[in-house]
Amino acid sequence: MLSPSCRLPALVCVLLLRLAAPIACAEEFGVLPEAIDGVPRGEIFSRSLLDRADAALAARRAAYEALKTPADVEAYQQRLRTFFYQQLGELPERTPLNATATGRVARDGFVIEKILFESRPHHYVTGALFLPDAKKFPPPYPAALVVCGHSANGKAYDGYQRATALLALNGVAGFIIDPIGQGERAQLLDAAGQRVVKGSTDEHSLIGHGAALLGRNTASYEIWDGMRAIDYLVGRPDVDASRGVGCMGNSGGGTQTAYLMALDDRIACASPSCYITSFERLLHTIGPQDAEQNIFGQVQQGMNHADYVVLRAPRPTLMCVATNDFFSIDGAWDSFRQAKRIYTRLGRPERIDLAEFDGPHGWSQPLREAAVAWMARWLRGVDQPVHEPDIDALTEQQLQVTPQGQVMLLEGAVSAFDLNVAENNRLAPLRANFWKNTPRDRALAEVARLAGVHHDSAQHAKWERPMGEPPAGVDLALVCRREGRATLPAVIVGGKADGRPPRRVLFLAEKGMAHALAADGPAAKLVAQGCTVMAVDVSGVGETASANGQWYNPRFGGEGKNATIAYLLGESLLGLRAEDILAAANYAAHHLGGKDLGPVELIAEGELGPPALHAAALAPQLFSRVRIERSLTSFTSIVETPVVERQWAHVVHGALRVYDLPDLAQTLGDKLELIDPVDASGRRIAER
Repeated sequence: MLSPSCRLPALVCVLLLRLAAPIACAEEFGVLPEAIDGVPRGEIFSRSLLDRADAALAARRAAYEALKTPADVEAYQQRLRTFFYQQLGELPERTPLNATATGRVARDGFVIEKILFESRPHHYVTGALFLPDAKKFPPPYPAALVVCGHSANGKAYDGYQRATALLALNGVAGFIIDPIGQGERAQLLDAAGQRVVKGSTDEHSLIGHGAALLGRNTASYEIWDGMRAIDYLVGRPDVDASRGVGCMGNSGGGTQTAYLMALDDRIACASPSCYITSFERLLHTIGPQDAEQNIFGQVQQGMNHADYVVLRAPRPTLMCVATNDFFSIDGAWDSFRQAKRIYTRLGRPERIDLAEFDGPHGWSQPLREAAVAWMARWLRGVDQPVHEPDIDALTEQQLQVTPQGQVMLLEGAVSAFDLNVAENNRLAPLRANFWKNTPRDRALAEVARLAGVHHDSAQHAKWERPMGEPPAGVDLALVCRREGRATLPAVIVGGKADGRPPRRVLFLAEKGMAHALAADGPAAKLVAQGCTVMAVDVSGVGETASANGQWYNPRFGGEGKNATIAYLLGESLLGLRAEDILAAANYAAHHLGGKDLGPVELIAEGELGPPALHAAALAPQLFSRVRIERSLTSFTSIVETPVVERQWAHVVHGALRVYDLPDLAQTLGDKLELIDPVDASGRRIAER
């Protein structure tokens, strides 16, 4: 049977033809039924993506089940590790750390050194190194990296300090660092030195906009910071790295631990806490999380949460989980079971374990104790229970590494936003050279590949006419069906052309066709002028808009969640919408205003401008003119604007390695008209 995204009720079959009449108000306007096969209209788009994700995850599970020998496992690990590195973009060369200790605090049972280093030139990382009591544990010490969850105060968060101190109390040096956007590493400050973006998840995702366009990820910066922190640890004379190092962290720190332990072979033992579940559970419950937790294409390519553990098998790994976590405990146990089976096949079942605490999300004391006991077992050879005493945590001021409490106030400091801009500046001449020296058809084929625009999907679209009364004033109501894509509604309204050939327009309204065709709406005005208009609601717009599609913050748009699922599938919301537009344009070329009249005029508003531009550039033969109003004109604007508004829908992973929107505009020449263009913050820029 077809998925709900591709099915319609049996009654969807009869032509609806009416004379033009006053257009219905937006509240009454509707082509799609309230539900299709039990799926509410507001979930049709997300269900189409989830169906595809489920299919990809089922294929990945089959590939996992085929791993029978150590050689099979090794080949699987190599394939996924290569994929993982590719999706992060090229990591930089190892430059001098220029590490300094800016202070020292003595506590009962341990000493804290405040450490500042550069993971890249002038990209500063703040950390606190908790050293064991040298009298009780003579140096050199085994060491572990501690990575923070999404705490605003980073390393100063009480639970994270306690975990790091507990390492030192048990003979392991613990080095805890601030991630970007947290603690002393806010990447965006105002003139008064205060944070511009309050939430760390928001700042991570804002960085992720530009990073993704460059073929990177927010995780690329976090992973490199973690690897350089390990460089610092193993380079200290008082650290014994002969057994390797440990790595542990909770929540967002669990994410970083999972990534680092999968990629850095120096991590001998690891303990991710309150993160690992499964995409089967995650996508159907809380949905995708902030930018660094989504590796481009990983669902489509079969890299599930369990694989972060499988990738390091058979090195020791302890999963710490919470029974009532919002990261599904059932998904966590499924991933653990998958990993345990691999470790067993490799002859090391004792090297993987799971600790579950009957509580909510968080690095609770029992989970901290379990993680530290795991580190002591594998780094010190001491296998015994750990009990956390009362620990007097330091205040943020006591743990402060930099003079003013923020790295971006240091002279010459470079932020992750700055690194994005620098990379785009490096790529700009390469893009220009590509478009100068590459045949246009080959260049546009690369655009289609990157954006995920599949011409076959558009060409094989099936347009049908639903039964029932059409919206008032509509001549023809249509629905579009394609395998693996959301069902789309469209209407055709014809004006009186007074015997002249009609002006044929394909209209894409940012707020949906109902608003565009309502009284005084822009499409209704075209009809009044004698135009024949086909209006369509592309994926995530109008009737197909998601009832619950917000992703963290309204600034990421109403379809941020679905855009992120598409990202995990190795595609883009922009590309999906461009496909929708091509499907509509193919129909319009053959049926709008008459039979086989050819190219149509395309008008797109706001958020639908970039997908319209892609569609027109990729299939210029379908369009006589293209008019784009109040829309973004360059991906570069996203990279250069730290606080963007509603731009996640436009992000194409790696696009700026090959093209920017002006490159597409240039292919259309005088056919393209840009009206009131805007930058990535939504502000109007000079009219072309």
